[in-house]
Amino acid sequence: MTNRIAIILGLMIVAILVFDKVYHDSAGTVFLGRKLVAFIEYLAFWR
Repeated sequence: MTNRIAIILGLMIVAILVFDKVYHDSAGTVFLGRKLVAFIEYLAFWR
């Protein structure tokens, strides 16, 4: 991955998080965070 692609991807992620914060009061970020925690707990079970 080149630096240019990494910067573009990073800016896209930041833009999506800002959009979610401004227009949806971080509801999408909280939803994804909860799903990530549940997924990590699921993976820990199979360890």
